[in-house]
Amino acid sequence: MLDKTYDSAAVEPKIAAIWDEADAFRAGANARPGAETFTIVIPPPNVTGSLHMGHALNNTLQDILVRFERMRGKDVLWQPGMDHAGIATQMVVERKLMEQQLPGRRDMGREAFIDKVWEWKAESGGLIFNQLKRLGASCDWSRERFTMDEGLSKAVLEVFVTLYKEGLIYKDKRLVNWDPKLLTAISDIEVEQHEVKGNLWHLRYPLEKGVTYQYPIAFDEEGKPTEFETRDYVVVATTRPETMLGDTGVAVNPKDERYQGIVGKHVILPIVGRRIPIVADDYADPAAGTGAVKITPAHDFNDFDVGKRAGLRVINIMNGDGTITIKDNEDFLEGLGNPAALHGAWDRLEGQDRFYARKVIVEIFEEAGLVDKIEPHKHMVPHGDRGGVPIEPRLTEQWYVDAKTLAEPAIASVREGRTRMVPKSWDKTYYEWMENIQPWCISRQLWWGHQIPAWYGPDGQVFVEKTEEEALQAAIQHYLSHEGPMKAYVEDLLENFKPGEILTRDEDVLDTWFSSALWPFSTLGWPDETPELARYYPTNVLVTGFDIIFFWVARMMMMGLHFMKDEDGEPVEPFQTVYVHALVRDKNGQKMSKSKGNVIDPLELIDEYGADALRFTLAIMAAQGRDVKLDPARIAGYRNFGTKLWNATRFAEMNGAKSDPHFVPEAAELTINRWILTELARTERDVTEALEAFRFNDAAGALYRFVWNEVCDWYLELLKPVFNGEDEGAKAEAQACSAYILEEIYKLLHPFMPFMTEELWAHTAGEGKERDTLVCHADWPAPSYADDGAADEINWLIDLVSGIRSVRAEMNVPPSATAPLVVVKANNLTRERLFRHDAAIKRLARVEAISLADDAPKGAAQIVIAEATICLPLGKLIDLSAEKARLEKAIAKMEGEISRIDGKLSNEKFVANANPEVVEAERDRLEELKGQIASLGIALSRVSEAG
Repeated sequence: MLDKTYDSAAVEPKIAAIWDEADAFRAGANARPGAETFTIVIPPPNVTGSLHMGHALNNTLQDILVRFERMRGKDVLWQPGMDHAGIATQMVVERKLMEQQLPGRRDMGREAFIDKVWEWKAESGGLIFNQLKRLGASCDWSRERFTMDEGLSKAVLEVFVTLYKEGLIYKDKRLVNWDPKLLTAISDIEVEQHEVKGNLWHLRYPLEKGVTYQYPIAFDEEGKPTEFETRDYVVVATTRPETMLGDTGVAVNPKDERYQGIVGKHVILPIVGRRIPIVADDYADPAAGTGAVKITPAHDFNDFDVGKRAGLRVINIMNGDGTITIKDNEDFLEGLGNPAALHGAWDRLEGQDRFYARKVIVEIFEEAGLVDKIEPHKHMVPHGDRGGVPIEPRLTEQWYVDAKTLAEPAIASVREGRTRMVPKSWDKTYYEWMENIQPWCISRQLWWGHQIPAWYGPDGQVFVEKTEEEALQAAIQHYLSHEGPMKAYVEDLLENFKPGEILTRDEDVLDTWFSSALWPFSTLGWPDETPELARYYPTNVLVTGFDIIFFWVARMMMMGLHFMKDEDGEPVEPFQTVYVHALVRDKNGQKMSKSKGNVIDPLELIDEYGADALRFTLAIMAAQGRDVKLDPARIAGYRNFGTKLWNATRFAEMNGAKSDPHFVPEAAELTINRWILTELARTERDVTEALEAFRFNDAAGALYRFVWNEVCDWYLELLKPVFNGEDEGAKAEAQACSAYILEEIYKLLHPFMPFMTEELWAHTAGEGKERDTLVCHADWPAPSYADDGAADEINWLIDLVSGIRSVRAEMNVPPSATAPLVVVKANNLTRERLFRHDAAIKRLARVEAISLADDAPKGAAQIVIAEATICLPLGKLIDLSAEKARLEKAIAKMEGEISRIDGKLSNEKFVANANPEVVEAERDRLEELKGQIASLGIALSRVSEAG
């Protein structure tokens, strides 16, 4: 006999061990002969990572698809792997070294430090895989890959060298996101916007000697200037005064009449003494600040673009650590002569941190009377997500990929339908980003990662090859084939056996996204021509969050199309479909963050409710294009759903239900069985179609309704008289059919709730028997049964009983009271059904007698089912006048509450200033009250009609 309660903590590890022993998830497991392939590559979690709610949602959805297709007999590969996560991993290991009071990475040197990282990876790198297994992820764990393993490193070298030689990788000096704490360039996804309380400083920049203009200071009602003052300065507004040392221009809008007379003139940059031009550019917004903008091309991305358009100089005035460098800075000093009067200010700034320098510069401006005003100003400041400090746009020489060229085929793939986005609404975002794509900075100033395969000769000449030996040969050929001092120098080195002095390797490593961009084919063995590559590429579906569409998805598209070709040499997309899921938020719709204290740990939820409950909750809430608002109370509710199925199995077992291999659905004779078999087929069809269309919530919802409502609430309830009756033939059919229905449920529900369904499948094989297969390898149900007549009849019975129960509840009829039922204007079919189901109606609807009539009796609540009016006389069951008074009082109270909430929500100040969670809660409460008052209104009208 099945245990009274389901113990997820005991069952889940047991089932996981059974899957592991059976090698149930290996590539091709359960594949039918000649089966088509179905491949998913896992978005590789960071080696530093642990399971969070985003992982839980993403991997649950992947696992649902993988288990579904495996049960359909396809040759399935779910390819697992991890990302080396350059910055994150280097930080973790450096922190460990500090905690253990060991030498830092620079003290121990690059080689020893990398060894330490590999040691750490070996010890704790598999943590997240174990957590994914707890979630039930059915990857082929034997094929685990790592972005730094030998095979993937080989792929990285192949791609880098090939793209370099094709001119698609190059070095350039451009602005990058620079982390002054970690001393490296970082990608956009590693930049977080933080709102800070700062100031907007309005600073006066003096015009060159003899230049003035008329500035409007008063305006009429139409906004036209009426008074002017003569100015010999321009006021610029800035949140970053420290960057003014690198200003090389002031921009105004060409349509801004205030400044048209001084465009082309110059200001003298305070503290510096540099003469810089006033330029016209649409970037300057006449309505923002003063309408005049200081332009610092080396320290602002927008300014860099303005500077390029206007031909302005680019002057970097900061070191990599965010300190000021001006006294020995050739770019800064160029053209300044020797302004000795300013050197005192320079001494105060040289070598100082950027934020200290900000204070000093403002003080100097104040001392000189050049601060026009200071306004408090809330604004967004970009911070590095790992270093935690404000990032600096910084002009540095880095390695870049020509993303624009590579993006063109990737745009065409989506536009022409070879790869589709689900939901399709992401197409527009994809096009906008890809069509405006910037060069991709791929170099990082780190030690952990794929070191760039570039070597420099003594004169700085670069040689890009897969190995140092190949680079050396290329260098020797280059230098010996060119006459000049370098030829003699190299000849001398070679004569004295000093080849190592010829080349110096680039110290930078590649952006983590570079290796993960190769993931769909590098994990299958490319650049070698492996059987796996031939079999499983291209992949079918990529399941990903919207936040990495550009950083990962688009780059996989670019690399896949460039390097993977079919037999005719045509590019092959890495995946046919990209399913983009939304965020998991807290129950109030807020993004989860440690600072808000609203982070939900999926492992704690698994401990408390079981993996199946968490998975089913995520699936049923995963509506396309909608964020998942996760409330632990919902998970508790869906754990109850699992309990309902467990109890249903136990009830059926107690009534003799057992698996019968000879049961043939088409041979069922009982209407109740023919009804449930029809509803099962409809559910099978609905679930299959929903999963094929990536409508996970619809699939889970169809299963929930079928299992809870139709099977548990109605089918098993309607079978009770059969189980307890004297008709042995009917009882045997009910036992076999109920066992069959439950078996089909285990299959349908398995992708969503794999642990419980595997346990129930094994248990219900029959005493002393074993199943021929695990449920994860069982055939996916194929809908074929249909008896619309039986389905219509039982659904009519359910509608009738549900309607009566609803009226009784609305009218506050005591549960123990029985009532007569009068059916008005019933046709012959309804009369037959009333006769056939007389006992069930009386038992389930608390009806004492059923009669037919041509007119509705007075004092009866009425509902319409099909052509007939169902009347429930209430006069003897409740005090109609007292019930009417109760309902009117409840409605009045709710109307007052609705009015109060409406008032709050229509108050713009409340909506703007209140905690967003409070506003959302009030809106939810308003919707709830509206629903309740509608139900009370129906009840009141029924009482009024009855009275």
